[in-house]
Amino acid sequence: MPSQIVMLAGEPEYRSHLTMRPIASLMERELGARVRYHTPSSIPDEPDFAESSFGDLSDLEDAELLIIYTRFRRLPDDEMKALESFLERGGAVVGLRTSTHAFRFAPEEPWADWNLGFGRDVLGSPWISHHGHDSSTEVTLRADAPVEFVRGLPDQFHVRSWLYHTELQPWCRPILDGAPVDPQCPPTPGPVAWYGEPDNRRRFYTSLGHAEDLQQEPVRRLLCNAVGWAVGIS
Repeated sequence: MPSQIVMLAGEPEYRSHLTMRPIASLMERELGARVRYHTPSSIPDEPDFAESSFGDLSDLEDAELLIIYTRFRRLPDDEMKALESFLERGGAVVGLRTSTHAFRFAPEEPWADWNLGFGRDVLGSPWISHHGHDSSTEVTLRADAPVEFVRGLPDQFHVRSWLYHTELQPWCRPILDGAPVDPQCPPTPGPVAWYGEPDNRRRFYTSLGHAEDLQQEPVRRLLCNAVGWAVGIS
């Protein structure tokens, strides 16, 4: 039976609701997976952070993996409960770029802890800041990166994404490092991809994900490798 994957994609900065469709198709072709693709009912977030919906998320009940690339979502209770149940039963998660700040609930709302907690506790780092929109990033493979993640990748490549600052949890195992190019603040090199298995739950995150990144073969290969690992077919 094909691996069952749910993908939540949608935010205004990088248009992930559009750019992730070819990635979903690639995973279906290369991994033989079934990807159920969800986009939000409303794409804008700032400044109003209006509620949006990904629709019926009952397909998370039998999914092995959640792939998430969203930003500042406020979802209905039933969708948040579906996500909570998926995480509680130990489903694997692969996150891209703005998913460290995937949610933006008001302080009085019951899901407000997810604003920082999802990035920190599920993906391994909260959102902090970045090196400026006019900068880019030189990416280097770590010498100790497990081969299942970096198979087919060059030792070094350049991406359009501006480098994020990170604050990794103890369980995170970096596999790719980034150095900022033409940063708009003091440069702080740091990881751009890592994995881990906190409580035997597979997690992978990369801050790569600019629309131009997703057209590059090394980034596409990285994502396929990571998803293969997450569902146990690497």
